[in-house]
Amino acid sequence: MAAKIRVTWPDGAICGICFTTALRTRGSCPECGKDRLLPGRTADGTDICRDCAGITTNMTCEGCGSETERFRAGHCIRCVLRTDLEALLHTHTPPDLSLKRLIGVPAGAGRPESVYTWMRGANTKELLTGLGSRTIALTHPSFDALPASRSVEYLREMLIHHGMLPDRDRQLAAFERWLAIRIDDLAGTPHIQAPIERFARWHHLKRLRQMAGPGKSLNTAVRSAKQEITETGKFLTWLGADHGLTIHGLRQAHLNQYLSEGPSTRYAIRTFIVWLIKNKEIGRLQIPHRYAATKPLITQQQRLALIRRCIDSTASPLGFRVAGLILLLFAQPVGKIAALKCEDLQALPEGLHLGLGNVPVLVPAQIAPMFWDYLHDRPNQQTGNAGSQWLFPGTLPGHHIHADAMMGQLRALGIDLGGARNTALRTLVEELSPTLVARALGYSYQVIHKHAADAGAPMAGYAGKAMFPL
Repeated sequence: MAAKIRVTWPDGAICGICFTTALRTRGSCPECGKDRLLPGRTADGTDICRDCAGITTNMTCEGCGSETERFRAGHCIRCVLRTDLEALLHTHTPPDLSLKRLIGVPAGAGRPESVYTWMRGANTKELLTGLGSRTIALTHPSFDALPASRSVEYLREMLIHHGMLPDRDRQLAAFERWLAIRIDDLAGTPHIQAPIERFARWHHLKRLRQMAGPGKSLNTAVRSAKQEITETGKFLTWLGADHGLTIHGLRQAHLNQYLSEGPSTRYAIRTFIVWLIKNKEIGRLQIPHRYAATKPLITQQQRLALIRRCIDSTASPLGFRVAGLILLLFAQPVGKIAALKCEDLQALPEGLHLGLGNVPVLVPAQIAPMFWDYLHDRPNQQTGNAGSQWLFPGTLPGHHIHADAMMGQLRALGIDLGGARNTALRTLVEELSPTLVARALGYSYQVIHKHAADAGAPMAGYAGKAMFPL
């Protein structure tokens, strides 16, 4: 199981892992004072440069002349990436400035070795070859025409993130593709297809397009739209199969029967029914909102123990512990936490503040260093996502982490997401003005006042101060 010996230096045999580590150690040599690689070591373990250590291994790239690990044929990894990309993209025949820029992005990545591995994948190599031969154009329709794959979306988002493709909302585009397939699947049932297409396009698609914009996340809205469209399809199928009716024959008795005989997800048809009534396609019917039978809660002692775990645990990445603290202290939905931007953290005279609503909230001084440490060492920026605006960057260039991925990590910390958020809200409205809590945390007044009523908070009508004292 011993590591394979790569080279032998004056201080002994060096394995491959130690060799790579040594060639990534850079700084001021304590013996000669020059700023360069520090692969050698003194007897007391101090890192020193190649010349002072008497190392004869060549560490100069024959392409760019930099002192670094020679990756292939005497050239460093960045020079190898440029050479390979030039061979695939043919940026000079004919000249293409966008493709020329594309070469600089992977070659300048913080972890070029990962980019090299990505390029060697069959799908990626085929895509880059298509760009080089000009059979794949730098346009969204051209990428949409390709078979869907992770490689296609990763390259597309890299091009968008670095300004080589025009920006567009990825979730909105995915919803449009999903909707087209969904409507096509209903082609054999026109009495179902027609109302669903009108509802989906005139209500949901119109609304999503209005919501889309720079920095906006449509994740929750798209999920809700898909569920409502899917449940509407089930309802119309039931109405035809069990009663031989279309929507124009719908009566209150049919609606009551459908809602009473099935799971609570059937209440997702409410938006469709309200839309039909508004457009005068059916008469006025009554359909209640769906409310959870109970609100999950954890005890205050459990909440405090989870806060302590997020502060002290070293088993979980710092970013997910910071996300856990935002949930436990400020009762934020996971989708909103995942979509926070770096600019939402603000250094003000009173301390570090987090922008969640209309009033910035103060991050407690005891945990502010954790937030600063994370902000200056965020993950997922070493390949195609460099310079991300998101506080929690995802692996896809230009995008934040997906809410589902964050949920999984927070659950791994032992956090009951719904229970923790409800308990945090209840605690806050018991101590502070509900109106102030709503403004500071970005909730609607109706939601917060309902939590205040459930908690029996005596301050439910108090106007509150202009500062959220956390």
